[in-house]
Amino acid sequence: MQNNKPHPNEALFGGEKSFPLIPACEHFAGSEKLILKALSLQDTIGQVFDITCDCEDGAASGQERDHAEMIVRVLNSDANKYNMAGARIHDYTHPAWEQDIDILVGGAGKVLSYITIPKCTDISQAKEMITYLQKMATFHGVERVIPVHILIETHGALNQVHDIAKLPWLQVLDFGLMDFVSAHHGAIPASAMRSPGQFEHRLLSR
Repeated sequence: MQNNKPHPNEALFGGEKSFPLIPACEHFAGSEKLILKALSLQDTIGQVFDITCDCEDGAASGQERDHAEMIVRVLNSDANKYNMAGARIHDYTHPAWEQDIDILVGGAGKVLSYITIPKCTDISQAKEMITYLQKMATFHGVERVIPVHILIETHGALNQVHDIAKLPWLQVLDFGLMDFVSAHHGAIPASAMRSPGQFEHRLLSR
């Protein structure tokens, strides 16, 4: 017997904007070789994970510009079939974060899936970085919203997480477990960073 009952998506109020489809898995890659390898895997298995091209941990000291320009080149290549690759820029305390945004938005603003902001210790840092991102998008003629992912990996950011979640262009809040554990200065063992057991230590779950 055929079921003709409508799906809730069809029957219930649909006046609100629908949520974007965001993959549950995000793969970080810091070198051209690894970024291309990840893009090849994405091409093979389909649109099931995002790729974050890493400026923060990927760029060697003094080569930040070259690294960001490499990411732009790869994102604009045929290897980026699905446009499901973003980039993690340097943190607020690093002198290259503005340069990262300028190069990435100026060169790949139309295909950049998102910008990831790491290690915010205060909401004011996130606000300034997002404002600069918006400014550069306007300057370079990028007419789309570039989604922002913020890594919550400090106590300061965690205390302000509800306010951070309200910032413009914000799409994702990621919990950075490794740096958060490190911030406890040895009070949390390394075993708390492995699965199973992640997020179960009392200092993490409190």
